[in-house]
Amino acid sequence: MFGLGGQELILILLIILLLFGAKKLPELAKGLGRGMKEFKKAQTEIEEEFNSAIDDTPKPKKEPVKEKE
Repeated sequence: MFGLGGQELILILLIILLLFGAKKLPELAKGLGRGMKEFKKAQTEIEEEFNSAIDDTPKPKKEPVKEKE
């Protein structure tokens, strides 16, 4: 995960615990989860809009190849 090992993740989590305290961690996690959910929702909407725009564009008609006489 992002090139971090287990020890680095544990160290980061301990620092966050010391900075914010045990009572604030659930609130922080909940806010982070909501943010990720909104980001994924926005990403999905953008992908759907992009795909619908691609589907709506008229495709160029191919002209028949003329044989040489």
